[in-house]
Amino acid sequence: MAFSDFANRLPDPNYKITEAGDNSSSGIAGPGFSSVKFSSEQPVSISRTNSGRVSTRAIVGQKWTIDITYNPMTRDEFEPVFNFLLEKRGRLKPFFVVLPQYSSARTTTSGTISVQSAESAGASNFIVSGYDSVTGGLRPGDMINITDSSNSNHKKAYQIIRVNDSTNKLSTDSALNTSDERRFYISPPLEKSVTSGSTLVYTNPLIRVIQKADVQEYSIGTNNLYQYSLSLEEAQP
Repeated sequence: MAFSDFANRLPDPNYKITEAGDNSSSGIAGPGFSSVKFSSEQPVSISRTNSGRVSTRAIVGQKWTIDITYNPMTRDEFEPVFNFLLEKRGRLKPFFVVLPQYSSARTTTSGTISVQSAESAGASNFIVSGYDSVTGGLRPGDMINITDSSNSNHKKAYQIIRVNDSTNKLSTDSALNTSDERRFYISPPLEKSVTSGSTLVYTNPLIRVIQKADVQEYSIGTNNLYQYSLSLEEAQP
C-alpha cells in the first residue's frame, strides 16, 4: 500500500513502523525503554557582589534532554530502532519521541482544551476555556504541545506546573472568573506567540529532538542480545 510520508517518531510499543518505513498498525512495534533520564536544561548567568547580592538572568532558551536505555534486545527488536536512527545521520536530522510517563494526562481526560486569547512569546501562563465540556482535566506534571493553525513550526514541548481556577487563584487575577476557565502555568515560558483558539495536545505529546552524538554504536553479548542506549536533546525548527 502506498503511503504519504515516512514515519518520523522513534518506534516504541505504541508506535509501529513497517519495513517500508511508514507508521502502520501492521508494522513492528519498537521496544520499551528500560530506563529514562529526563532533564530540563536552563542556562543562567549569575553574578554576586562582595556584599552577597545576587543578579541572575537566563542567557539561552530552555531545552529538554533525554537519555534512554533499552533492555537487551533480539535482532528483530533492535533493527527497527537502529535503522530509524541511522537514517537520521547523527545530529543532522531531527525526529520526535514520546516518553511513556507523559503519553497521557495524569487524570483520564478527553475533550478539546483551547487557549482563550492570543499570547505573546515569553508568557509563562495562559487561560484556557471550555472546561465544562472536558472530562477529567490537566494537572501539574502533564506535558503538552500547542497546535496553532497560524504557526506550524511551534513544536516546543511544555510541562504544566500550576493549575488555577476561579476559586483557587491569585487575588490579583481578575481575568480568571468563570467555572469553565483554568489558568495554566507552564515551564518553560512560551517559545513562540500563540493565537486565540490554539489547542493543547495532551495525549502522546511529541518532543522534537536530535541525537547528541554523530557516532551510533551498539554491543552484542555472548547471549546474542543487543545492548543499546541513546542520548537526545530537544531541537526546535
